[in-house]
Amino acid sequence: MWDPATGPVQIKGVETAAEELKVKVEIMDVPGTSNLDDSIFAASGKGVDAILMLSSAVIGGSLEYLAGLTLGLRLPAVTIFPDFARRGGLMAYGINALNLFRQSAPIVAKVLRGSKPGEVPAELPTKFELVVNLKTAKRLGIVFPTSILLRADEVIE
Repeated sequence: MWDPATGPVQIKGVETAAEELKVKVEIMDVPGTSNLDDSIFAASGKGVDAILMLSSAVIGGSLEYLAGLTLGLRLPAVTIFPDFARRGGLMAYGINALNLFRQSAPIVAKVLRGSKPGEVPAELPTKFELVVNLKTAKRLGIVFPTSILLRADEVIE
């Protein structure tokens, strides 16, 4: 699932990964919060095995709701927002927002001191989090390999 505001770059990355893993991808547009139910129910009705929800304000602003909805439909779901797993979703792998804000502060300071924004080098996030919710996994009948649990930054039991 994706929000048109996230752009085609994320979609291309997912399609490339799916091709390598020999996984079929069904891309669904979620233009707004009012479309969440329709999109999730449509995915469930198509018999998808899992949902990957990409970055967007729509997804990020509805984490607890999406966790409950996907769990209620017994549909494994993953996002880039670590709080999704903390709120009952199956799993999340994404940037550590606090670290990103800390990383951004020196950039903002340079601009406030007079540097032209176009001359300040852009930086990519440097810290990512993997959060796995074993309570949700158990309810869905999913067993995570030990290798995933050992790599996780947080395991919710």
